[in-house]
Amino acid sequence: MRSIRTRLTVVFIGLMTLMLAVVWAVNRWYLEDYYVSQKVRSLNEIYTTVDDRIRENHENGISIEEAMKREQNADGSVVEGNLQQLIRDYSDSANVSLLMIDNSSAETTVYSTSRDTNFLKNRMDRYIFGRSEGRSRYKVLEEYPNYRIQQTFDPYRNGMYLESWGFFSDNSTAFIMSTPLSSIGESVALSNRFLTYVGVLAILAGAVMIYLLTRGLTKPIYKIASLSEQMSNLDFEAKYEPDRHDPEEIDILGTSMNTLSDRLKTAIAELKSANNQLQKDIEEKTKIDEKRKEFIANVSHELKTPIALIQGYAEGLQEGMGEDKESRDYYCDVIVDEAGKMNRLVKQLLTLSSLESGNDRPVIERFDIAEMIRGVLHSSEILLEQNGITAIFNEPGPVWVWADEFKIEQVVTNYLSNAIHHAAGEKKIIISVERREATVRVSVFNTGEPIPEEALPNLWSKFYKVDKARTRAYGGTGIGLSIVKAVMDAHNQECGVKNWDNGVEFWFTADSTDGAGTGPQAADANAPRTPER
Repeated sequence: MRSIRTRLTVVFIGLMTLMLAVVWAVNRWYLEDYYVSQKVRSLNEIYTTVDDRIRENHENGISIEEAMKREQNADGSVVEGNLQQLIRDYSDSANVSLLMIDNSSAETTVYSTSRDTNFLKNRMDRYIFGRSEGRSRYKVLEEYPNYRIQQTFDPYRNGMYLESWGFFSDNSTAFIMSTPLSSIGESVALSNRFLTYVGVLAILAGAVMIYLLTRGLTKPIYKIASLSEQMSNLDFEAKYEPDRHDPEEIDILGTSMNTLSDRLKTAIAELKSANNQLQKDIEEKTKIDEKRKEFIANVSHELKTPIALIQGYAEGLQEGMGEDKESRDYYCDVIVDEAGKMNRLVKQLLTLSSLESGNDRPVIERFDIAEMIRGVLHSSEILLEQNGITAIFNEPGPVWVWADEFKIEQVVTNYLSNAIHHAAGEKKIIISVERREATVRVSVFNTGEPIPEEALPNLWSKFYKVDKARTRAYGGTGIGLSIVKAVMDAHNQECGVKNWDNGVEFWFTADSTDGAGTGPQAADANAPRTPER
């Protein structure tokens, strides 16, 4: 019963059955009364019409008998408006038998339309003249001054009749009209039986037609339902395709579904985009929080040791532990050294923060990077001699680049400082400058143990140290390479590290001013092989 087709079919059957029952009931209880009322109306109409014609003849001095004879003796043609033809027409159309007697001429029959004239004559004698007796039962329906209409049951014929009897307005012509009613009940029963048969067939045929015709209505509804199901599965490519056979309402609904599908598609796409962005923001915030926590922990760790040393040696001086000048100088040297390390750490943190925030943007200028490298090597000569390290820099001549000279010097200094503190084995450092199409590649190679491969990706992270003990020994903070990465990012350039069998190479690039040239040759044939570029 959930299907529209089934519901419409059931509703149709119900309505048709109800209508059939109503018609059957009306026929059963009211059709006979209606039939009788129409017959009474016909009898009254016949009486009125005939009486008007008789009164007209009477006023003209023509008796009923004379008028009937004159009309009957005509030349055989039917004259329009004659009384005989008038009575015959009414009698035939209303199925009424009429007997008229002129009371002034010794009860002579004037006219009769019935085949059984004696039957009507006996009734007239009984009703009007009281000359015969009978056992008929009757019921008066209407009564007027000159005539009455009654419903009579004749036990001899076992039939019901509707009768009108009395006098016309000339007061000399008696009449009786009779029409049988015995067949009306049978006719009503027959009519109801026939109506039942026809109604049942009509209901069945109509139900089948409704069930088939509603397919044209339910088919587009199923199509809309399928579209909505696809939309619920977030398939917005499915669209309603209008059909010329679809009802207008279905077309409107389908168009609205298409509009809804497009808007939902756009809204969900925007929602997904916003959700992805939100997810990225959350992940970024999480990373920032983790970095912040890690940064605080690293800074605390880096400052904890020098602060503890400064505090310890300062307390020793307060307690008079350094009684001789040599001890006091040693304590002061430690305090100064640790304070210097903290100062360098703070400066490096400020530099890194400024670079990462974008506040310390590079000032691009044209300078000779080879000359700048020679200056850094010259400044580090004493440190190189103290550690017994040989520094080799091929002399490529002037190499002009576009960059921030001060920041690039920081990068070279950091690479060279790392190389000095980690140089081992042959204790050699090789600095190379290679011209490429649009860039210049600078590398700093030092002999020694390669860096563990798993540590390479983390070298550029703040406070990351491969060997914390050695880094602490030479005063490293683990921020230098982070500053290198920040400087290179600010220049939109690249930097990296590569392990070799006999050492480690750090490199970076800078924009070339001429974009031409070839790589330098090694200055020392005994120097370790550097990567082929």
